[in-house]
Amino acid sequence: MNARSIPGTVLAVTALLTVNVPAARSMTRTQQVSSSNAAAASVSLPPGYVIGPEDVLSIVFWRDKDMSADVIVRPDGRISLPLLNDVEAAGRTPDELRAQLVKAAAKFLEEPNATVVVKEIHSRKIFVTGQVGKPGTYPLTGGMNVLQAIAHVGGLLEYADAKNIVILRQENGQERRFKFNYKDVVKGKDVQQNIALKPGDTIIVP
Repeated sequence: MNARSIPGTVLAVTALLTVNVPAARSMTRTQQVSSSNAAAASVSLPPGYVIGPEDVLSIVFWRDKDMSADVIVRPDGRISLPLLNDVEAAGRTPDELRAQLVKAAAKFLEEPNATVVVKEIHSRKIFVTGQVGKPGTYPLTGGMNVLQAIAHVGGLLEYADAKNIVILRQENGQERRFKFNYKDVVKGKDVQQNIALKPGDTIIVP
């Protein structure tokens, strides 16, 4: 090897490394921005949250964009994804759904890695009907109880039967009824009636 060629070779290698370092830093920043954007797109999940109809999910399979998609949970509780077709989502936590998707995708991908991001929550609703200011369907915020819900819908009307309010709830296919005496609760009596509401509860004010 010609000794005079060595300095030129060293300079070339040094220049190559110098060019590649900024590129690597740029790639790292791009990955961090992408991760930050994905995190920002998610919503804060209430305690005990499970996926329900009308919720909007972002399913991301790393290194496989063809199987990734933003989906809306259908009324039957399922979502549709490329290759995987229909997958049961309602009633599962995001982690439980992720595990199910990874298991199903193993038929098509080697070592699949999936992420489930909840982008919008529309399944957590309560229904208020009868003698209240604004009867209708309302989103259930975390920890809302009966008294708070009644206040949220404009309170009771003048001729409402405040002592015989009923909360209907579906549990395991069975209907449960909870009595609520508004006058007692506002006086601090029998406050255990003021239960925390669950998605799907119906408050009836006669």
